[in-house]
Amino acid sequence: MQGRKPKLKLGCRSAALRVSMGMDLPPLTPSTLYLVATPIGNLEDITLRALRTLRECDVVAAEDTRRTGQLLKHFGISKPMVSYFQFNEAKRSEEILERLQRGEKVALVTDAGSPGISDPGERVVRAARVAGLRVESVPGPCALVAGLTASGLPTDEFHFIGFLPHKSGQRRRQLEALKQFAGTLVLYESPYRVEKLLTELTEIVPDRQVVLARELTKKFEEYVAGTPAQLLEVVKKRHLKGEFVVLVQGFTAEAA
Repeated sequence: MQGRKPKLKLGCRSAALRVSMGMDLPPLTPSTLYLVATPIGNLEDITLRALRTLRECDVVAAEDTRRTGQLLKHFGISKPMVSYFQFNEAKRSEEILERLQRGEKVALVTDAGSPGISDPGERVVRAARVAGLRVESVPGPCALVAGLTASGLPTDEFHFIGFLPHKSGQRRRQLEALKQFAGTLVLYESPYRVEKLLTELTEIVPDRQVVLARELTKKFEEYVAGTPAQLLEVVKKRHLKGEFVVLVQGFTAEAA
């Protein structure tokens, strides 16, 4: 008769993960900065590796400790946290480096998506590299990739811009410079400025195909495509909410 499988205690989640995957995973490496991607909406998108890293690290450096605290609580993880955001990056980077030099394992997360992609992370990664410390990416959800791959626009070549400047003159100069780019342009935009962006695109690239991807991975995920003028009418009538990934047809694709 086949013996019963041993019961796993709730406190042994990492061991349970190893058993469920049928493999003995190596422990985290001391003095390593782990860049952990977190869900951009749907909590099911978190990876097994991300969960293991968050469970086994010594401390979590979070863009918003309250938001990350909710994420950790949802998955039954309890870890000390320190804040790491735009206005304390310089000071906190020094503290994180000190922790790494003491042999600690630090997991860096942002509110959603991959650290360093239009979110804090670049400064501490650069500082860790200069100091000769190890940096490891724990890849996962990213609005840029999710929006681009499902947009229907070419994916073989693209240019990621992130958020445009707030000032109108700077925004226009950047868009004018980018309109000759051959690949698909990918931008992030807030619901408060998407109408302004579409107005600018109507003037600069009126005939190009544009896709608005909003609420990605969430209940009301939606892709709306058309020319800038057509989308401007949609936005004015519907007052679309949520964070946007805006994708603009490139110069080569337009010519073809």
